[in-house]
Amino acid sequence: MLFLFIYLVIILAVIEIFVILFQLTGLKVEVSRFQVISMMTGTGFTTGESELILGHPIRRKLAIFLILFGAFSLAVIISSISEFLSKGLRAKEIFIGTGAVIAVFLVLKIESVRRRLAKVFHREMKLKIELADLPVRDVFLKNKEDLLLHLSIYEDSTLVHRTINEAIREHDELELVVLFIQRGDVRIHKHLYDTRLHEGDQLLIYGVKDVVLTVLHEDISIMKKNQKNRELPSSHIL
Repeated sequence: MLFLFIYLVIILAVIEIFVILFQLTGLKVEVSRFQVISMMTGTGFTTGESELILGHPIRRKLAIFLILFGAFSLAVIISSISEFLSKGLRAKEIFIGTGAVIAVFLVLKIESVRRRLAKVFHREMKLKIELADLPVRDVFLKNKEDLLLHLSIYEDSTLVHRTINEAIREHDELELVVLFIQRGDVRIHKHLYDTRLHEGDQLLIYGVKDVVLTVLHEDISIMKKNQKNRELPSSHIL
């Protein structure tokens, strides 16, 4: 029972250590804790939130350690119990290991250490990480007011058979930009605002949330209505 209690303390300490590390990379605490437990136990790591880790280079490295730690920890329990049954439990080594893990956790709770470690993470990303390696949220959605909209055009959309210049007057003055138009297998990047839109086109739009939702309110409603009728997901807003 003592061994199991000590091992539980080690597991909880490791969880909290990696929650702090993931938090320093910009991940929310509640998301971090769930994903850390998921990776250690090998269960539940197929949620949409896992993309926040898989699409981030530093978080991927932390995730690799956690997955391996979770796999080997079971072997440690089995081997330790076997050794206890055959030779007796060596408490000294276990207490040393437990103390080391708890010490790391306490050090990471120090605010100055966390700030320095956060700076190291961000510096490593600036030096070694390409923009294409980062998840969409870390590139575009840095602020709460940012919005990335994947807008589908239907036959009853207000944008159909019109250009952006015709449909959205003075768009240059708005905090809204069209990134590209997807037309079948073709992705259009040139002359976006003068390209006449057709049914089936898909637009990737980036801007301030309130502006995008206000200017394109009618087309977003039409998209949701059509998708609901076809039993598709009701929103493409990221």
